[in-house]
Amino acid sequence: MRPGITIQHASLPERRSDLVRCDIAAVIGFVPRAWWPEEAVEGDLVEVQLRRAGALEDDPSRELFDAVTRDAARQFFENGGSLLHLVGVCVADLGALRAPTGDDGLLVPLFQWLRNQEDLGLIAVPSAATWRCEVSRTGGVTSHADTLWDELLAHCRQAGNRFLVIDAPRGLHGELLERWVGALRDREPLSRSYGAVYYPWLVRGDRVEPPSGAVMGLVARLENERAPYGVGVPPANLPVLGFTHAEVELDWGEVGRLNDANINSFISQPGRGVVVWGARTLSRDPAWQFVNSRRVVGLVTEQLRRDNEWAVFEPNDRSLWKVLERDVNVRLQEFWEAGLISGGRSAPEFSVDCSENTNLPATRDSGIVNVEVTLRPVGTTERILIDLRIGSGTL
Repeated sequence: MRPGITIQHASLPERRSDLVRCDIAAVIGFVPRAWWPEEAVEGDLVEVQLRRAGALEDDPSRELFDAVTRDAARQFFENGGSLLHLVGVCVADLGALRAPTGDDGLLVPLFQWLRNQEDLGLIAVPSAATWRCEVSRTGGVTSHADTLWDELLAHCRQAGNRFLVIDAPRGLHGELLERWVGALRDREPLSRSYGAVYYPWLVRGDRVEPPSGAVMGLVARLENERAPYGVGVPPANLPVLGFTHAEVELDWGEVGRLNDANINSFISQPGRGVVVWGARTLSRDPAWQFVNSRRVVGLVTEQLRRDNEWAVFEPNDRSLWKVLERDVNVRLQEFWEAGLISGGRSAPEFSVDCSENTNLPATRDSGIVNVEVTLRPVGTTERILIDLRIGSGTL
């Protein structure tokens, strides 16, 4: 080697992002006008970020939240959660939420805040389960919170890696509950895999509380105990801490009927206490029947999006396609080895295609790179197609 010349071995820049978190939760409540902070207007948000249950007791904003919302925050930490956003929306009249809020409604700031929380994985609105339900002359059952559920489920679908935990309305049981859930499942089928209903409410001393905070805490605990891939474990057959029994004691026949209606229930077991039984989404599509399968695909999709954002302004040619196909295969191999994707030891059930087949001239002219991923998430017999569109801002 000639004097004064050194060799520096180059390497490709690090393109992979950190693993997506799925354990961060948000409990949303509504602040009545009498409790609004000074100078607040309708739709404004009050946010408290919590890392332990006691932190809420020390925060002066706690008095802005109703008891049901505060109880959900406590449940979350009691059952193993580690990071919670408590969000209050200033609303003068809850009746205004019965109609779609649209692009200029009072929930616009809330949805904008949700879109900005990249790592938020779980959402619940426990106080909405206290809103009134009505039975029509034809036997149909509706809740005043139905429009809110529709909009939140649509948001979760748009976000991709987000899941809504819904409490059954207070006082709704048996066939009426099944009718309400059936109607909820049918209204917007494409978004229904992003949410699940839990019943009945749970008893703590002389209090009866909706269970969504506890369910989110259990999900977060699973993910933290089995990090980094606990999202693949179904949140079922687990004891719920902090409660003595369920408001309605169910036998196994009733649990089976509720399970068939995609209602996740709680049952008391000797020596274990109150146990959550069932992990089914609201979807009627067999591919999206189970909570963990839906959330695995959400994790994979969001991870691939973040990993490959670097490619947005790269030349859209065969060289880029080969790099993307290789990188996506490497990440999926990790997910398969972690047990999130089905397949035998030598035959993982996923495939990746980024080539002329997925990138036609019209697609390239639009500035979009298409990567098609097919996989079978753990817990389902169905194969799922993920269309990763780099450059469009969507998946």
